[in-house]
Amino acid sequence: MASIPVPRAVVVTRRSDWEGLVARHGTREQARFFLEGRGQAIEELERRHEKLASALRGVSQAIPSKWRRVRILREDLSRFVFEPADVIVAVGQDGLVANVAKYLFGQPVLGVNSDPESYDGILVPHRAEAVRRLLLAVALQKCGIEERTMVDATSDDGQRLRALNEIFVGHRTHQSARYRLRFGGGEERQSSSGLIIATGTGATGWARSIDMQRARRVPLPKPGDPALVLYVREPFPSVSTGTHLAEGLVARGEAVEVVSEMNEGGVVFGDGIEDDRIDLGWGLRVRVEAAEERLRLVR
Repeated sequence: MASIPVPRAVVVTRRSDWEGLVARHGTREQARFFLEGRGQAIEELERRHEKLASALRGVSQAIPSKWRRVRILREDLSRFVFEPADVIVAVGQDGLVANVAKYLFGQPVLGVNSDPESYDGILVPHRAEAVRRLLLAVALQKCGIEERTMVDATSDDGQRLRALNEIFVGHRTHQSARYRLRFGGGEERQSSSGLIIATGTGATGWARSIDMQRARRVPLPKPGDPALVLYVREPFPSVSTGTHLAEGLVARGEAVEVVSEMNEGGVVFGDGIEDDRIDLGWGLRVRVEAAEERLRLVR
């Protein structure tokens, strides 16, 4: 009989702003001097750094002693190999959950808010002191799980990208992007600042900001809804480009297709991470739709 593997807690975090500042300037005093010369103080960054460090200590102490454990930084996510039975503990702010979600295939994510005074905690609702109880509940499959829709982009040369908030298709410099858009039974050649296809989770951020500026409002999906929402940013009308397919809901089972007419600079990326992208040269097609995988948040 095969033995049951010992659970592994994967703690995901990011460097604090204080760590980044000190690394850039060499020492704490040099960093302090740099900020004070611009009318700013280092103490606020130190406060937030200590809160993150305190939350990480609390999480480390909460992991059962018999469990395996590993801590990784956000910058190492693309090189890390997750195991099917991992439990991911994201310690920091909401964006960290979006960063890790794209690399998962059903593993539960327990979000820990390191600084409730600074971060909303929509995706990181828990405090460090609750982690031990929640980890044991996950292991016994007695925890609440909230599933959230993700968005999937696949190019016709086999590249694939997933995101929790939105997929961006456009030019990497955010200058005019040229492409053919196919959506909702229609097709249009467009020139724009790019387009986004957002989930219900992303609809509270970038998509909502775009929607507020539109004369034609779209009923935005909720985080668990299977629908996505499409927005074309600043479509430009000309003798060869149109603006009719500017926004709309993308129901589950439907997709948005974009055929690039950019010789260079065309990109597809998710959740604002431009380094992890699909390069979209002339003639390449990308299909964007709701992903089969869903983020599983521990509640």
